[in-house]
Amino acid sequence: MRYGYKLMAEGFGPKELIRQAIRAEEAGFDFVEISDHYHPWLEEQGHSPFAWNVLSAIAARTDRLGLATGVTCPTVRYHPAIIAQAAATLAIISDDRFTLGIGSGERLNEHVTGQGWPSVRVRHEMLTEALDIINLLWQGGYQSYDGKHLQLDDARVFDLPDRLPVIAVAAGGSGAAELAATHGTGLFATEPRKDLVDTFTGAGGSGPKYAEIATAWAPTVEAAVEQAHKTSRWSLTGWKVMAELPNPVNFDAASQTVRPDDVREKFVCGPDPKPYLDAVTTYREAGFDHLVLMNAGPDPDGFLDFFAKELKDRM
Repeated sequence: MRYGYKLMAEGFGPKELIRQAIRAEEAGFDFVEISDHYHPWLEEQGHSPFAWNVLSAIAARTDRLGLATGVTCPTVRYHPAIIAQAAATLAIISDDRFTLGIGSGERLNEHVTGQGWPSVRVRHEMLTEALDIINLLWQGGYQSYDGKHLQLDDARVFDLPDRLPVIAVAAGGSGAAELAATHGTGLFATEPRKDLVDTFTGAGGSGPKYAEIATAWAPTVEAAVEQAHKTSRWSLTGWKVMAELPNPVNFDAASQTVRPDDVREKFVCGPDPKPYLDAVTTYREAGFDHLVLMNAGPDPDGFLDFFAKELKDRM
């Protein structure tokens, strides 16, 4: 089992995220994961730096810490050729510590280029083509691709690492879990769903299986719930909402009916280690082997100390 710390890029600026990553390595985390967004989910969060710059700085200032995008959409805001090049470069400068988390994206980030937002079916087709292009470029040499939605014209990634990064594909259903096995080398999920792991392995997937666990550490449960409700209530709106709304103001409106009790039900909250350990057990029993603790509490340093002192040796 490997344990990761989620860098809450919507809640902190780039220098603070780098500092937290260094502290996460010191606290004993195996890797950090960062979302690749253009906008935060809510105005209250107030940040959204460029993830690839942050990861590059972390790579230069850490020694053993793994790095991952959680996740990047390689179809609208980025062309997959750019992601193939960026991931290869980051793998080299991090000495093979990088995992490329890939997903079909959200309108929140992708609409900014003015190209519109495709239907779910089209997004899945585009993600498949994007993975084809990335894998093709990582074979080396000049490559071309003529897909239904995406094209590549006589392109080559000149700097490739000796060991290609894992491509962990985000899955919320069986189709994406199969895609993770056929076009990726890892699985990424946000729920402890054994069916996704079974589909991934059943389709031939044998790589790492990542999952995020929603937590909120604070000295009291009440303080943890209050902060998580303030900054992370958007996460309880469901993926059909999360994928479709264009801006933070829309997520503020959509999450007005989310209650603190709803947060308390979905997040592991407070200072007691047992609920955190129970959540880890649930995900481990579902078959996941790379667990990301996503702290929505008010005190990142307190959470990192809590992990080092209360969780690390008991997980």
